Amino acid sequence: ESVFNLNDGSYRCPNSQQGYSPFSTWTRGLAWALCGYPEQLEFFMTLKDSTLKPFGGRRKLTAMMLKAARATADFYLENSCADGIPAWDTGAAYIHRLGNYLAKRSDPYNDFEPVDSSAAAIAAQGLIRLGNYLTNAGKKAEGTRYRQAGLTVAATLLEEPYLSTDPKHQGLVLHSIYHRPNGWDYIPRGRKVPCGESSMWGDYHARELALMLLREARGESYLTFFDY
Repeated sequence: ESVFNLNDGSYRCPNSQQGYSPFSTWTRGLAWALCGYPEQLEFFMTLKDSTLKPFGGRRKLTAMMLKAARATADFYLENSCADGIPAWDTGAAYIHRLGNYLAKRSDPYNDFEPVDSSAAAIAAQGLIRLGNYLTNAGKKAEGTRYRQAGLTVAATLLEEPYLSTDPKHQGLVLHSIYHRPNGWDYIPRGRKVPCGESSMWGDYHARELALMLLREARGESYLTFFDY
């Protein structure tokens, strides 16, 4: 997110509404980008060269999208725990209190900063799509790396402590964050940071991720936004 001059549209400075600061990374926003670029690359493959020519042509657009997809994927992997779950923001105020948390499995019940499972659900799909795209483009080693990372995230989300197994809880995937700066997330009694709740976007993307993997396991093509 950024701030622009309302009079002439010129760029002023970075900004963040749901992240910790303009100079850190809100991981759900990162995940949206990570998922979106591979989806666009898949979409471009269905378009004719003549359709893309007015916008710079296939080669230019594909190179830009692929560069962005790799950059967001690499940054996500470098700033997530060993099981693929990120903190809600890479520069959150007390994240340093977690020590070398990136080398360990995530702990949604820690006392310092919440994780965001919804960011992971979105990112997992992006990683798998990017991996498949690169593999189909002849870059098997690179594609396998991203795809396996996405599968690791999926495996983490689809088991406890992230998968909700309480029949009285109405959500599917626990430990999602809504709006940390505004304090809109529920903090259970006895806890210091939000945990234990689901969100509609987290559950949506978790279901979409699970359906993608199910269709692949059956040898079927997974769904895309441009299927019609």
